[in-house]
Amino acid sequence: MTSIAKPQIRHPGLLKNALGLTKQDYEGAMSTLCAGCGHDSVTAALVQAFWELDCPPHRAAKMSGIGCSSKTTAYFMKNSHGFNSVHGRMPSVTSGANAANRELMYIGISGDGDSLSIGLGQLSHAIRRNVRMLYVLENNGVYGLTKGQFSAASDIGSTSKKGEANVQAPIDPCLLALTLGATFVARSFSGDKAQLVPIIKAGLAHNGFALIDVISPCVSFNDHEGSTKSYKYTREHEVELTSADYVPLRSAITLAEAAKNETDGPTTVRMHDGSLVRFRNTHAGYDPTNREEAWLHVRQCQKRSEVATGVLFIDESGQDMHAVADTVSTPLADLPYSALCPGAAALDTLMKDYR
Repeated sequence: MTSIAKPQIRHPGLLKNALGLTKQDYEGAMSTLCAGCGHDSVTAALVQAFWELDCPPHRAAKMSGIGCSSKTTAYFMKNSHGFNSVHGRMPSVTSGANAANRELMYIGISGDGDSLSIGLGQLSHAIRRNVRMLYVLENNGVYGLTKGQFSAASDIGSTSKKGEANVQAPIDPCLLALTLGATFVARSFSGDKAQLVPIIKAGLAHNGFALIDVISPCVSFNDHEGSTKSYKYTREHEVELTSADYVPLRSAITLAEAAKNETDGPTTVRMHDGSLVRFRNTHAGYDPTNREEAWLHVRQCQKRSEVATGVLFIDESGQDMHAVADTVSTPLADLPYSALCPGAAALDTLMKDYR
């Protein structure tokens, strides 16, 4: 299914930012994701963050791989640069683009399958190089485009649409990033816009690799036994005219609709399939500059069956890829041919250093 352009209808009273742009100027095509998908809530948060930061859309580059998450780049900032790479290869493509033009703002959108399975090595090296980019990992625990198989982020005991339980331990992207030395690690929930927007803005301002793991519910695999909207029930009661799965229309989950506990306790959110997820934000005395404390906080939340959210770790003293590699200050895209290709004599001099 292809994306559909939004009608250009503007209300004259729309608020404008310092660039004279409205939030509508930061939108993209109409979403073709399932109604109620958490990824669309992430898109709304991205639009809000870029609008509030007065970001010129033409100075941004949106990068993605393959998967439901990777469709997100089509749904915000239609006037930005963009590249949709092959499955799992977005981090290296972004590294190359950043090496050529450091003056663009890079936003990588990925998923738990794209990042933690086929793209795990790519993600690891982007973290190691500290490529300056915002890396949004839309985490729904399944392969949404291929009918909901378990991803590398699926929790032990979670069930597939066929009722089979996952028995393999998951990869936690935040623990992974903390262990590999990432200089900005955060987690949020797609339905918590009040928390997610500031985290996105902080990640965009960070001088290095900024990972945001966003728990983003998938609506298509609400397939528990007894549901009258499950795939099984639909197939048993349909008169088939064409072969297609039934995906019920649902509203996006937001914290405003969720039951909230005490301020210092976790927030419990009921997902579309009836399961409960408990989110715990960082507390007032939390030190986000202590990597060991951040790692321990995430692990302690896991042991309580909670999901740690907020800015978990930040290191403002880290150097990005260009500082580490001591590259020229002028973007390679702006260098003249004579500087990029200085000739055989310069190459011979360089090669002597390696002999």
